[in-house]
Amino acid sequence: MSKKIRNKEKKLNKEIAEKRIIELFKQAEEVFSKNKGLANRYVTLARKFSMKHKVKFPKELKRKFCKHCYKYLRSGDNARIRTKGGKLVIYCLECKKFIRIPLVKAKD
Repeated sequence: MSKKIRNKEKKLNKEIAEKRIIELFKQAEEVFSKNKGLANRYVTLARKFSMKHKVKFPKELKRKFCKHCYKYLRSGDNARIRTKGGKLVIYCLECKKFIRIPLVKAKD
């Protein structure tokens, strides 16, 4: 197999992995209220796809799961979201840890 063919296959696999990751998070969001365990399983599968195919999570999806216990987070159910000192603080009520994300001011 030539390098060009392998590179095309890798790109195609990355695109497929990105679509699957997005789809798994959509399913996790739908299922969360009925079955939290299944929603957490979808997050785990999405992480595995990401690691296997070396695909980064989109920014909006990074904030939807805990970086410590890898559980799906939903504000009010198992997560508390606050702003403090110019940072967004997401507190996981499952593992009692928090994630700090800097808030960037919009340029006018």
